[in-house]
Amino acid sequence: MLRPNIFQVAPKSNFTVNVYFDDGKIKSSDAKPLIEKGGMFARLGDSDFFRERCVVMNHTLAWDVKGDFDPTECIDICPDLIYENCADVAEIGGTVFS
Repeated sequence: MLRPNIFQVAPKSNFTVNVYFDDGKIKSSDAKPLIEKGGMFARLGDSDFFRERCVVMNHTLAWDVKGDFDPTECIDICPDLIYENCADVAEIGGTVFS
């Protein structure tokens, strides 16, 4: 079975991202463990970079490193990992609660 695609992301101030899938599920992806790993994920620790460069690229959660939407220059997270391992977010009457 194919996993649903990500169509929208909404970064939050606490280094989490609400990730919207096309099957109606909303997941909360916490980037803090990735930031703690360092390496290529260290840039996510800059709150401005985290919020301003958070995008959907190739149907997954990504951060556009250069700002030109080049899919080879991004930090991305496997959508299967997000779908299977991240917490569900409730949406009630159009308001999202995470």
